[in-house]
Amino acid sequence: MGESVNELAQRPASTINGWSSYGTVDRDLELTDTDFHRIRELIHKRAGIVLAEHKREMVYSRLARRLRHYGLTQFSEYLARLERRPDAKEWEAFTNALTTNLTAFFRESHHFPQLADHVRDRHGPIRIWCSAASTGEEPYSIAITLAETLGTRTADAKVTATDIDTEALAKARAGIYPIEQVHKMDEARIKRFFQRGTGGQAGMARVRPELRAMVDFQELNLLASGWSIKGPFDVIFCRNIMIYFDKKTQARILERFAPMMKPDGLLFAGHSENFTYISQAFRLRGQTVYTVA
Repeated sequence: MGESVNELAQRPASTINGWSSYGTVDRDLELTDTDFHRIRELIHKRAGIVLAEHKREMVYSRLARRLRHYGLTQFSEYLARLERRPDAKEWEAFTNALTTNLTAFFRESHHFPQLADHVRDRHGPIRIWCSAASTGEEPYSIAITLAETLGTRTADAKVTATDIDTEALAKARAGIYPIEQVHKMDEARIKRFFQRGTGGQAGMARVRPELRAMVDFQELNLLASGWSIKGPFDVIFCRNIMIYFDKKTQARILERFAPMMKPDGLLFAGHSENFTYISQAFRLRGQTVYTVA
């Protein structure tokens, strides 16, 4: 007879009929409670990111690669190296590893018609700040909206796109994506704003140079004491990043956003974010859209 359910449950997932469960990590390194606590403290101090207890497997899988890169066998050794050298390049890799980059072209699509309505009749240069640029899909969606709305005035529009993750920014600057990501847009947009890859680039699509020229990608940590970019901005996109910060950090960032916006500027938030009870600097205007109070 075969094994009972209880006997199967007691065996490691990787050995049950040759299959392992989703989320199961083959551990050749030990992540202790002390190590995990230190990692949570370090990434919060460095980037403001709050790592919940259930992120432990994610932390292990991403940082284990860094340990193997250096031939280390203990997380404590890796963390000690970081703390000994506050300015080490490895801090960048540490931060990149723990940053989540979930994005898509025209994600939360209801915001883009509102962006178009807001900029359509404005005079003078138009400046948009995308404060969580990730791998570029969001700032390029903003740039496409501006180009479609402004026509001959597009030359007066600029998107500043920032992120703490340098690897994500490198992908964003290249503007090259799997064709299936781009094909979610309508055919007219694809033909106007993308080039199809051939040969070694088959199956990929690249943002056209004139659209890439509209976007200035910069590294920026929202927790930094000083920001390298200057306002005022007509619109700030801050979507799906505040959920990784605690309430105190969220409030501090919102207070710093307010003076960088034009008096009638718009702040776009993510669908799961609510700034109403965090700061008095903004008031709700519509679905996840705010104006300076």
